[in-house]
Formats: sequence, structure tokens, C-alpha cells
Amino acid sequence: MNGKTRSAPGLPGWAKTLMTLVLIVCVGALLWAQLPRGAFSTDLSRIGQGTPALVVARDKNYLAGAEVMDLLNRIRPDYKDKVEFLAVHLGHPDGQAFARRFGMVDATVILFSADGTPLAKFAIPQTTAQIRDALDAANIR
Repeated sequence: MNGKTRSAPGLPGWAKTLMTLVLIVCVGALLWAQLPRGAFSTDLSRIGQGTPALVVARDKNYLAGAEVMDLLNRIRPDYKDKVEFLAVHLGHPDGQAFARRFGMVDATVILFSADGTPLAKFAIPQTTAQIRDALDAANIR
């Protein structure tokens, strides 16, 4: 041997750059997918103001509330002009008080009538059909 050591051939510079870019795009796409889809107002004073309201309880420490919000977003286009879609944030004192008053935990949904009367309550609804049935029963179409 002549005293020189040979290193194993590595990836060319362009391949490392390409892999880095692909990784950045994948991480960006993952983060984008985690963003909320369609904001839910937290203005609970809208309940009982002449329009029915669907209110979902959301605790950012749990996933069920976010999944129920996605479920509600699937029916939202069909009811957006007829129903207020609202969220109760359980990390906020006002949200906690509201949740205690109506017995809500993360992912609970309550349908309120136009005058603010609770009509239906769901603990973690699993299908849009459950919500649609409650809306139809309340003559909200």
C-alpha cells in the first residue's frame, strides 16, 4: 500500500441536494396536512341569535375533537347558510365554563335551535349521517 487510504464512494453532491429537497417537501406536506381545515368561530354569543348552531368541544391535547371537526367540515358546505358552526376551546376559561354548563368534553357536539335550546348531543359522532339526521329532525335543510 502506498499510505493513501481509499474511502468508499459516496453519493454525488446533486443526489444529496435532491434528497434534502425531497425531505423538506415531505415534511412541509405533512405539516400542511395537519393545519385546521375551515375555521370554526369561537363566538358563542351567536348561539340563540336566530340561526341554529352546531357546537363542537375541542381540546388541543386530544385528537378526537380535531377528527370531529373534520367530520363536520364534510357536511358544512351543505348547511353553511343554515347553521352556525362553532367551537368551544376547552383550554380557555370561557370555553371551560360553557362545557361545564352543557356537560361537554373533547369531541362532544351539541345542536342548538335558533333560539338557543339544545336539541341533540353527540359524544364523538362517528358519521356524518348522525349529524345530518339530527339536522333533518330539527327541520334544518
